[in-house]
Amino acid sequence: MAVQRTVLNNDECLFFPGSPKNKKKSRALWVRKVENMPAHFQYARGIEEPNAEVIKWLLESDFKNNLHLKKNTGVVSLTRNAEGLFIIVDSKNETHLARYVILCTGVMDVQPDIQGNIEAIFDYANAQTVDYCLICDGHHVLNKRVAVIGSTNSAAWVSVMLHERYHPQHFTILTNGKKAEFKEDTLPLLKLYEIKVLESPIKEIVGEEKGKILKAFILEDGTEVSTDLGFVSMGMLVYNELALEVGAELDERGFVKADANGLTSISNLYVAGDLKAGTKKQIYTSWDTAVDAANTINQKVRSHKRAALLGQ
Repeated sequence: MAVQRTVLNNDECLFFPGSPKNKKKSRALWVRKVENMPAHFQYARGIEEPNAEVIKWLLESDFKNNLHLKKNTGVVSLTRNAEGLFIIVDSKNETHLARYVILCTGVMDVQPDIQGNIEAIFDYANAQTVDYCLICDGHHVLNKRVAVIGSTNSAAWVSVMLHERYHPQHFTILTNGKKAEFKEDTLPLLKLYEIKVLESPIKEIVGEEKGKILKAFILEDGTEVSTDLGFVSMGMLVYNELALEVGAELDERGFVKADANGLTSISNLYVAGDLKAGTKKQIYTSWDTAVDAANTINQKVRSHKRAALLGQ
């Protein structure tokens, strides 16, 4: 969306969609069916496929000369020179200069470590029998036996909210060997809704190979937790390395602080999407932050050009 709005604003845009290594770590790459957004139901990959359509359309449009697509290329370094221009070193060791930058490097969900392996959960996550986002996928728990993996108070609140909204058949929180860190605001609600909390580490995931249909979690103490749907609530990895390199201010969780238009503490450096502090981490909020940033940059570009024409 940042690229689309910049190009259609008739501004020149240098786009780094990420190297294969970057993309593998991208939350967007692994999103499958998107059911909480209008007009996305037909896509098997609800973010990647429409994004590819947009870029293809832009490259065939009347504005194609505005878009400089650095295909399969990421950014490894972001600094500034004495003139205030950003110095961008990409993953192919080429250097570029830009007056404005919009960072959209996003986040990734923290994965549960099951017997020393975070990959054990992946096939189920890809099949959406294990979910991560309360807003995106919470509706999947309707009439299900649900296990939430997490040990923080956030995991407890996710469990409470899912229970209050959808009244699943059976609800268990698996802390996977960690001590539960629930607070006084959630403990009475967990008791009220009869949400069990089990602290034994997860030993095994049981499911049907075809379709990766989830059946149960087996714990080290021998407990078998029958489960139709898993929910992971363990926090996020924030990809803020480039923001840190250029000195942008972060909040306590590592998200980049910015004003209403996405401007960070560094002049001409903007942030959009999940990387921005204080947002819902949704497709539609990401779009909104991207449009705000691109439009603000366009206003600055036009102001500079106008001033030059007026001799100011």
